[in-house]
Amino acid sequence: MQINTIQQYEAAYQKSVAQPEHFWADIAEQFTWYKKWDKVLDGNFAEANVKWFIGGQTNITENCLDRHLAMRGNKIAIIWEPNDPKERQIRLTYRELHARVCQMANVLKNNGIKKGDRVCLYMPMIPELAISVLACARVGAVHSVIFAGFSAQSLADRANDAQAKIIITADGINRGAKQIPAKRIVDEALQSCTSVQTVLVANCCGWELDMQAGRDKWLHDELKNASDVCLPEPMDSEDILFILYTSGSTGKPKGVVHTCGGYMVFMAYTFQNVFQCNESDIYWCTADIGWVTGHSYAVYGPLLSGATTLLFEGIPTYPDPARFWAIIDKHGVNQFYTAPTAIRSLMAEGIDHVLPYSLNSLKVLGSVGEPINEEAGIGTPHI
Repeated sequence: MQINTIQQYEAAYQKSVAQPEHFWADIAEQFTWYKKWDKVLDGNFAEANVKWFIGGQTNITENCLDRHLAMRGNKIAIIWEPNDPKERQIRLTYRELHARVCQMANVLKNNGIKKGDRVCLYMPMIPELAISVLACARVGAVHSVIFAGFSAQSLADRANDAQAKIIITADGINRGAKQIPAKRIVDEALQSCTSVQTVLVANCCGWELDMQAGRDKWLHDELKNASDVCLPEPMDSEDILFILYTSGSTGKPKGVVHTCGGYMVFMAYTFQNVFQCNESDIYWCTADIGWVTGHSYAVYGPLLSGATTLLFEGIPTYPDPARFWAIIDKHGVNQFYTAPTAIRSLMAEGIDHVLPYSLNSLKVLGSVGEPINEEAGIGTPHI
C-alpha cells in the first residue's frame, strides 16, 4: 500500500478519482476479512451518510495483531516512555502485545462485557490504555476514551451519554511534576452515572484507595487468572468501533462514531503514505490517545501497518524543555508527529535545550491539530 515514487502517487491519485470503489477495494483486499464485502461504497457524501464495505466482516485487532505474528511476532510493537525519565521504559513485541490484549479482553468478558456494550476509558498514557482500547475492539465492545484531563462532570456526561457499563481508570496520573487523582475523579463522576456497573483500576501510582465493594476492582488482580487466548469477535464493517466525544468547548459534547471497516482501511493507508514508515523505523505520535489523532496515529494506524509506535506518558517540558529531543535521541525516532502548540511552547524556551541532541535519526516531521505558523514550521528542524 505504501507509495514510494511520484509516478506511483500520480497513478494512485488518478485511480482514486476515476475509480474510487476499485481503488479502495484493492487496498482493502490486503487485510484479513472473515467475510468479503458485497458492496464497497453506499451513500451520499453531501448528506454525510456513507457506508463502506457493506456486508464485510472483520476485526480490527486481527489486522493489528494476529496477522503480524508469523512475520513480526518478535518485533517491537509498542515502546512506552514513562513520565519520569529515571523510570524503566517498557517494550512490548507484537507477540507480547497480542497476549496482553487477549488477557484484557478476557477480563472484560469476565466482567460481563459483550459485543455492542460501551466501555469508557479514563486513563493516563500507560500501556494499559492502548491495551484496553484493543481489548474492547477484540470483543466487539465500543470504546470511548475520555481525555484524563477532563473534570468529573465531563466524565459523567460522556459516560451517561454512551451508557457505559464499565469505566477503566488508574489510581492516579503522573503528569510532569503533578499527580492527578484519577480514581477520585471517577468516584465523583459516578455519583451521577447510573449505567456503570464496574470500575477497573490500574495501579499506576501505588496509592491506597477506597474501593467500593462489588463495583471497584484492581486490574492486576483481574488479570492474574485471565487467559491470554481470546478469539476476535467478527464485526460487520459498519458496526461501531468507537465513540469519541468533542471537547464541548462550543456546546454540549457530541459523540462522533467511527465504524470498523472503513476506518481500518483508511487509517492504515494514510499512515503508511503520510509517514513512509519503513520496517525498522521508530515512529512517535505525541498525541494523547484521548484525542482522535492518538486513536488513529498512535495506536491503530501504526499497528495495522506492523510499525513500532512510541507512547509517552509525560509532557514536553518535564523534567525540562529538552524532553522531546532527549526521547528522540534515546529511541532513535524516525518519524515525529506533534502539534504546533507544542513546538511554539518549546521555541519560547530557546535553543539551548536542543543543542545537546543530534536528532539525526529524524526523517519525517508532521504537525496536527491546526495549521502550523511559518515560524514554527521553519524552526522545527533547528529546534
